[in-house]
Amino acid sequence: MPLASIPTPYLTIAEVAGSLRVSKMTVYRLVRAHALASIRFGKSYRISEKAVEDYLRKTTLPAEP
Repeated sequence: MPLASIPTPYLTIAEVAGSLRVSKMTVYRLVRAHALASIRFGKSYRISEKAVEDYLRKTTLPAEP
């Protein structure tokens, strides 16, 4: 499969931390707890944008009536 056909971009730990406005250590904890799906490339992790969206959807409280 060519790289161009990969549908979802992958983010680094630092990029996820910046977009969620949390520390990198918090993102590492979420990854290690399997709360945030990730892929490991060598010694670094990559997280798909879809995994971040799924995590936010799963952890967001429903609106009050």
